[in-house]
Amino acid sequence: MANRLTKIYTRTGDKGTTGLADGSRVSKTSERIETLGDIDELNSVLGILLTELTAEDPLQPVFFQIQNDLFDLGGEIAMANPDYQAITPDIVTELENHLDTLNEQLPPLTEFILPGGSRAAAYCHQSRSICRRAERQMIRLCDTEKQNPMGAMYLNRLSDLLFVCARTLARRAGSTEIYWKPRKKS
Repeated sequence: MANRLTKIYTRTGDKGTTGLADGSRVSKTSERIETLGDIDELNSVLGILLTELTAEDPLQPVFFQIQNDLFDLGGEIAMANPDYQAITPDIVTELENHLDTLNEQLPPLTEFILPGGSRAAAYCHQSRSICRRAERQMIRLCDTEKQNPMGAMYLNRLSDLLFVCARTLARRAGSTEIYWKPRKKS
């Protein structure tokens, strides 16, 4: 970003359009902007989650990296150039490695889990559900415009990682996972 923002409002979006990184303008309701909004919301909730972790928590650097990766993904989408790729296969593999390491430390999952268990776990579940929405929106964008397929893969792996992180955080807090108990039909 060569020029830092010195004036926050520009009035250029008053008619329902916004600028992309290449200078073009699109509707604020376009698939691209909807995708960027979902990714931004996910990043914001991850910021709340991070306030629940201590500086020494081993998940903190993982979440900080994810926040940076989400900014990279947003930049990739804002470029509107399918040849520009910030999310690469090795970044997706990094998520898979974190996922495998954390999942190995958890007992097998035999029941459906309700979101909760601790405040940090609940924020992690909220992040996961927003991530799933961002993934669905990314797929809609990919259906209408050529995009780097790694973006959707990244969001898919990230939602899985967030699920495992939520389980990890709940257990760390001494909470038991809250299992779904369907009502018995009479």
